[in-house]
Amino acid sequence: MKRRILYQPFYFLFWIIYFLVARGIFLMYHYPRAEVLSGNDLLRLFINGFPLDMSFAAYCSVLPFFAITLARAIPKLRAGKFIRYYTYSIVLLLSVLLAADLELYNFWGFRLDASPLQYLNTPAEMMASVAMAPLFLLALVVLAISALFVLLFRFVFDYRESVPPSGRLLFSAVAFVYLIVLIIPMRGGLQQIPINQSIAYFSDKPFANHASLNMPWNLMHSLIKYNKEKGNPYQYMELQQAEKMVQELYAAAPDTAASVLKQAHPNVLFIILESFTGKFVGSIGGKPGVTPNLDQMAAEGINFTHIYASGDRSEKGLVSILSGYPVQTTTSIIKNPRKSEKLPGLSHVFEEHGYSTSFYYGGELEFANIKSYLLNGGYDRLISKYDFDPASYNSKWGAHDHVLFERVLNDLKSEKQPFFSTVFTLSSHEPYDIPIPAKFPGNDFAAKFRNSVYYTDWALGNFIAEAKKQPWWEHTLVVLVADHGHPLPNEDPNHVPSKFHIPLILTGGAVKEKGLVVPTLGAQTDVAATLLNQLQMPHDKFRWSRNLLAPTPYPFAFYVYNDGFGFITKQGTVVLDNIGRNVLLRDPEVTDEQLEQGKAYMQYSFEDFIQK
Repeated sequence: MKRRILYQPFYFLFWIIYFLVARGIFLMYHYPRAEVLSGNDLLRLFINGFPLDMSFAAYCSVLPFFAITLARAIPKLRAGKFIRYYTYSIVLLLSVLLAADLELYNFWGFRLDASPLQYLNTPAEMMASVAMAPLFLLALVVLAISALFVLLFRFVFDYRESVPPSGRLLFSAVAFVYLIVLIIPMRGGLQQIPINQSIAYFSDKPFANHASLNMPWNLMHSLIKYNKEKGNPYQYMELQQAEKMVQELYAAAPDTAASVLKQAHPNVLFIILESFTGKFVGSIGGKPGVTPNLDQMAAEGINFTHIYASGDRSEKGLVSILSGYPVQTTTSIIKNPRKSEKLPGLSHVFEEHGYSTSFYYGGELEFANIKSYLLNGGYDRLISKYDFDPASYNSKWGAHDHVLFERVLNDLKSEKQPFFSTVFTLSSHEPYDIPIPAKFPGNDFAAKFRNSVYYTDWALGNFIAEAKKQPWWEHTLVVLVADHGHPLPNEDPNHVPSKFHIPLILTGGAVKEKGLVVPTLGAQTDVAATLLNQLQMPHDKFRWSRNLLAPTPYPFAFYVYNDGFGFITKQGTVVLDNIGRNVLLRDPEVTDEQLEQGKAYMQYSFEDFIQK
């Protein structure tokens, strides 16, 4: 009876051992790459990859655990035989995939995912690639690891048939509990955010992060997403025509602008404000009194009054701001580390110019694969939820914003200059918990959201007031921008432009132009080129980004929602729903040409994403 109750964790351990050995084989096969890793890197890639190992071990264990649960209810069910042959089959399958992954990594530079499926319609090219592989060596790998684990299972981990134990009710109950508990390692624990590839990312060395991944977990995850990424659903016109129209939008005026800074290479403090909708920012036409500190900063610096978020999620906004890259509709490039590591990044540019780089967030960076994106982006140091005292957490996300700003202020006192430091707030995210008395009456969501924005503005104001006393302030440019807008307080429909209107402000001691208002129409994607131009740094890799301080013949903003887009020009806004191909909103002055330009942008930007 005791053996039967304890068998499930014993079986789970078998798969953990398999994945640890598989990671070791991957490192040995790619020894030249692994040789440059430090002992600490090797240790951490096993530690950081372990949660994904546990997750996929849980998936492998579901059917055997289910068979054991049924064994007492169906006496004729030969659970032991089923588990044995099921395990042999999975070992063989995973070993074949392991061998394929070993060699494909040499060609692709990323772990096995759904990419081979796109070559099924070109079998000749696929076979040509296979012909270049050391098939004999790979076959030996398959046979060796399969034989090793078949024998290990048979003689150490097998569920051997025996006389059914007594205590049927207890046996069944324990077996059922084991089955249900598998949900915990599957999702990576009891935390709010399910596990994703970011949990394995820990280094600025791509190979270390790739080796840390659990290959079959990565493949499964990619296959689940594959239908959303394998083809472009936005086929409005010939691709060449779409490309030409988009290039015309970015063509044109010389990328020159008068300097608004006192010095060429100041420190840069980049503050990304969670959900700071323009509807609450008085300095850009929103309700007055909600963001008095932000409005004061706008008056003391440079205020861009017609800026729009590129999407409606934090992870999409981060990519749009920090990489100047358009947002996708039904997916996001940040969720695919293989694609996101190909993006340009502000942190890379600053690092190349001798800046120290850091990223601060009071929540979990594993959310939506943000951590992998930041590490691929080259940030030297990441500060997140677990670097703060749990007593400072709100009820859901992590450290309150004033605690976050206190940490930033303290760290910057000893930060190597020049620095590029990014701070991402979180308190204005639902459930809108705040540690100060509410400023505005009401207990509905709109009132709570308004109070949370006011609180973050209060925390920001305190931070800036203290920052002005620091020696680094006079040599620092502060960039303030929202990650996205919000439907509240007016319950805006998902597609309307007011939901996407956000603040963008340049301030700080390094700014020489005070009280400058820039009414140029633009989007989050334009922040990168605007900033780098002022710092006299190259921004040619940010080809989806425009300099908002330079003259342009055709200013525009483009945003996406669910499965459609909005395209804003001086003539007005047009919004298209892709599912029904319906125009949901079209201002009277919008021309047919503008609608076609929006379609071209949607099609060509998504095609660029697919090809990454």
